[in-house]
Amino acid sequence: MKIVLVCSAGMSTSMLVSKMEKSAEARQVDVTITAVPESALKHHLDGLDVVLIGPQVCYLEKKIKKQLEPKGVKVEVIDQIAYGMIQGDKVLDQALQLYEKTNT
Repeated sequence: MKIVLVCSAGMSTSMLVSKMEKSAEARQVDVTITAVPESALKHHLDGLDVVLIGPQVCYLEKKIKKQLEPKGVKVEVIDQIAYGMIQGDKVLDQALQLYEKTNT
């Protein structure tokens, strides 16, 4: 499963990716997680399953959904509290639940 977090290239999103990867490893969930600015998203579309958008750039949600949902990629804004507290396990749960909605 490939997850991309869209951000404004902030440090907190990189820390969140690290915590999500640790949570996935502990659960033995096979995922690839990357954080990119919206301008670089077009370079990360191969095999993409889920896009989570940082709350600070939530205004991009409609644009990204319009671009990716027709291709079967699910898009959602990251829970603001989980993002702010850098709760990688909760954000990973959010991504996994979104992916399950796509593939059930």
